[in-house]
Amino acid sequence: MKRSVLVLSLLLVVAAAGPFVGGVGAATAADASISTEPISHDHNSDSTTCEFPYETTDATGATVNVTSDPDRIVTLNPSAAQTMWEIGARDEVVGVSQYASYLDGAEEKANVSGASGPDVEKVLDAEPDLVLVPNSSYGAAAERVEQIRAQGVPVYVFGQPTSLEFVADKTERIGRLTGNCEAGTERADEIRQSVEQMERALEDAERPVGLNVFYGYTSGANTFIGEVMETGGLQNGAAEANITGFQMINDETVVEMNPEWIVVPTGSSVPETAAYESTTAVQEDNIVRVETNLLQQPAPRSVQAAEQILEAVHPDAYAEYQSMQDAESETTTTEATSTSDAESSPTDESPTSSTESPGFGAVAALAALAAAALLATRR
Repeated sequence: MKRSVLVLSLLLVVAAAGPFVGGVGAATAADASISTEPISHDHNSDSTTCEFPYETTDATGATVNVTSDPDRIVTLNPSAAQTMWEIGARDEVVGVSQYASYLDGAEEKANVSGASGPDVEKVLDAEPDLVLVPNSSYGAAAERVEQIRAQGVPVYVFGQPTSLEFVADKTERIGRLTGNCEAGTERADEIRQSVEQMERALEDAERPVGLNVFYGYTSGANTFIGEVMETGGLQNGAAEANITGFQMINDETVVEMNPEWIVVPTGSSVPETAAYESTTAVQEDNIVRVETNLLQQPAPRSVQAAEQILEAVHPDAYAEYQSMQDAESETTTTEATSTSDAESSPTDESPTSSTESPGFGAVAALAALAAAALLATRR
């Protein structure tokens, strides 16, 4: 009995920290209404202009109307909070869940978590202009989310993450919803570029069978963790064993699969059973331990999880990927320097003509250089 309670407690922790509820817990009436497809029903403005009011449709089919550029945002899951941090908009966040505490500065925000989900009163006390709700939060506490929406607060619910492209789309969408269009698009493009470069580096590589395991569960087909593994150069053994979503995996399947690599979040461990000990992965110590907040959150930093897998499984391809990253960073820096030089070069124009936009050239160059530096540090 005590062991059952312990396992249940661990699963609840993982559920709140990552996509677990949205996957394993998806077999609920609430989750059944959440779309897994990207939502693109935008009205009243071009998505590149960040104009408000802005109207769109979320994964539940609800119309979301953001009347003005929001500057008080509550995130009900760490993946949404991480995305706000990654697009440089953390100052706009006034409330986070307790599992976002790993983010720098999160302790300064209101903790809106309650027992088994968001605390409606705490959310409303934060006086949000917008509430961002990843599917795991909605699946676990749809009633509470709808209570928040019923108070007239704009609430946007995201669909279930199934890929890194979904993560990129979500990053772009959060940028649009929060009035940070350019930053959201740039960060999304960085994700897509990293994925494309890893795929190029792996073009001729053989992909060994990999297994993701956490607390007895695995990531099968149609999971973004499965795609993180594939982006890092593994075959997703669970998907090939006809496992879909996040499900329990038994020892018989593990033995039959015989994974050459096992990927685990740092919060979990490889089961110490005869089945796992018989695998090539355990016998050759081919275990990739990835920080939980990178591997299990459908947010921009999940690319780093794919990079860690790539480095462990395909070191030569990883070196090639790094060369691509370095070349891209150098190109960006060179372009920024060229722009700075062109803007600062003396011209024959009159003083009146040259000062119509005071400081524009210097500001543009500094912004480009800062973006290049940021790009380099995130890889």
